[in-house]
Amino acid sequence: MIDMTFAQDEPRPPCAGGLAYPAHAPVGTTPAVAVWSKENAARWMPLTCVGWPASQRFKVVVALAGNFRHDGSADDLLARFGAVSIMRGLRYWSVTDKAWRTLITDSTAVDGPDAKQRRPDFNPDELKSGADFFFAQDDSRSTGFPVYRMRVLEQGPFRIVVETENVTPVRVLIVTLFPPGSLRATYILERHGPGVWGIYGLSGTGEEASALAGGHEASYVNRAVALYRYFTGVPGDAEPPLAP
Repeated sequence: MIDMTFAQDEPRPPCAGGLAYPAHAPVGTTPAVAVWSKENAARWMPLTCVGWPASQRFKVVVALAGNFRHDGSADDLLARFGAVSIMRGLRYWSVTDKAWRTLITDSTAVDGPDAKQRRPDFNPDELKSGADFFFAQDDSRSTGFPVYRMRVLEQGPFRIVVETENVTPVRVLIVTLFPPGSLRATYILERHGPGVWGIYGLSGTGEEASALAGGHEASYVNRAVALYRYFTGVPGDAEPPLAP
């Protein structure tokens, strides 16, 4: 279900103690989704466990939570984060076009914050070092080839936490929509039982983003869902859109 009511509950990732909000949806169902915008997003203070600056405030925050089948290891899941080139061609539901579109037209690992320094995908052993890793992605709605930083905050046989942010601007033509550090995401994966893992995805658009970036909650949801489906092994357009 999607909670688009911007209700009283704040995002509660499963690292803050107590029950997560939104709660993880059962295996085989669509993820639970909650959205915060305007003053509801701006007053939320990021928790230390998600790796975002405590002082940053947001225009929009989207949280997704669900359980999925996975019989492999934690390293197999971590490999999905490292295999950034496979995200090329990822699809999402465009609210504007009312159709499935390609979200990521190009995606590559890079050596440092320079989109021209392409390299092979990252392997799990690299990611476990806790160092900063960089990847560039061409969004079908933006101009250029912005670079993102990825860092594994936690890794073990039963729990993985991965955090990302843009380190170069995301532009449309000459307009900067998202300055560096204004697009953030954290993914928390936990083993909930034999063959069952939970994933909690949290994404935020900082207040420093352009005014043109506000008021598009349904689009933010569908983009977040596309990435959620990628990390859980579901094709982006295999299920109906959550925000049609």
